[in-house]
Amino acid sequence: MNTSSLVQKVWNFCHTLRDDGVGYGDYLEQLTYLLFLKLAHEYAREPYNRDTRIPKGYDWPSLTSKVGEPLEAHYLATLHKLGQESGMLGAIFFKAQNKIQDPAKLSRLVQLIDAESWISLGADTKGDLYEGLLQKNAEDTKSGAGQYFTPRALIEAMVACVRPEPMKTIADPACGTGGFFLGAYNWLTRPGAKLDKRQKEFLRDRTFHGNEIVPNTRRMCLMNLFLHSIGELDGEPLVERSDALITESRLKVDYVLANPPFGKKSSMTITNEEGEEDKEALTYERQDFWETTSNKQLNFLQHIVSMLKVDGKAAVVLPDNVLFEGGAGEKIRRKLLENCDVHTVLRLPTGIFYAQGVKANVVFFDAKPKNGQIHTKGLWFYDLRTNKHFTLKTRTLKLDDLQDFITCYNPENRHERVATERFKLFSYEDLMARDKASLDIFWLKDDSLDKLDDLPPPDVLQQEIIEHLEAALASFRDVAAGLRGK
Repeated sequence: MNTSSLVQKVWNFCHTLRDDGVGYGDYLEQLTYLLFLKLAHEYAREPYNRDTRIPKGYDWPSLTSKVGEPLEAHYLATLHKLGQESGMLGAIFFKAQNKIQDPAKLSRLVQLIDAESWISLGADTKGDLYEGLLQKNAEDTKSGAGQYFTPRALIEAMVACVRPEPMKTIADPACGTGGFFLGAYNWLTRPGAKLDKRQKEFLRDRTFHGNEIVPNTRRMCLMNLFLHSIGELDGEPLVERSDALITESRLKVDYVLANPPFGKKSSMTITNEEGEEDKEALTYERQDFWETTSNKQLNFLQHIVSMLKVDGKAAVVLPDNVLFEGGAGEKIRRKLLENCDVHTVLRLPTGIFYAQGVKANVVFFDAKPKNGQIHTKGLWFYDLRTNKHFTLKTRTLKLDDLQDFITCYNPENRHERVATERFKLFSYEDLMARDKASLDIFWLKDDSLDKLDDLPPPDVLQQEIIEHLEAALASFRDVAAGLRGK
């Protein structure tokens, strides 16, 4: 069966299960378990003969030998048993559950997967299939998975600017389904990039380091990496199931590529004396942080700075409030500009994220030695927001839309840049003279403010209104949660 036919077959079965109330997320989860077991079975045979560490009686043949209710019962026992194992195995199956309630449909899914030789498919084919499912899951608003999904075109542009090199480490402290890792992997293995055996092994086993606190998202990330030939079947997982903000990173890395979770405040859910659930602001007391705050993005920004080697580089998606917020926000911005070389900000358009109402930017900076000097000399801004309109369906962000930014960024030598209509340099002194050292900078004229004829199409306008209302609602919820906490 060719690749497109296989992809279509997998999609069609997903639609069949949706009729039973099984969403993309649940389907993807079950596919993760079953695909892993099938691949492990294939790797355990000739010519690979790998020790997959899967206990006998809980392997792929033990599933294919059963149908109906006996299969359902054994599948549940298998998930429970493998979730107690160590390494990659235990990470994939941690707290695994069966979401397919119809034993006949489970039998059909097992047969569908068993009919194919998955190892014979290239990493690109397996990976594209899984990536496609992840994107569909993100688009399924009921699943809420969109918050873990960064537009692939944006990832490609960020990676093309940072240009990671072989034999160097790359981290994402909130890695979701692994989009940044795969973007960097594709860059490092691009046509013409000839890696030797040592570099390939380093790329597979030691390049990527992530954190993901949500178990289901973490397992999908590990599977996504594995299907792209990143990580070993019987090795330790490359992604920790932990809150990256709790402690200082043990590992100093060469690059951080990240889109930390949106949502202004870090919080934990508590149950009060009346049995009602409340959210309580969560602050992280860390000696290596410049400021103590409950603002999630500000904490991630401080953590990312702490993760970098002295010459490390970062590209981080951050919401607008990080650029202009007072109090701790202002203090952290000033420290960032002093201690790092913050050289580029890409002002992103609205309508490109699955999380509604998001206005975001990509901030590029390099770590520098702690020698008391001010390291940011000037900051280039690229405005991709003014007079730009995108939606998730009718006008999606493509890599072509970011090509002018990549050209202006000049990755081969970012110290030789040329200002354009959308690309402008501001000196450190100019930035410090602004109220609260705000980096919320625009200079282009918004055409829609002058001419009604130039208003965006109705569907774009409608989406922008929805985004503004949802952003306002989210802010009110933050305030309400804070008042309840007090």
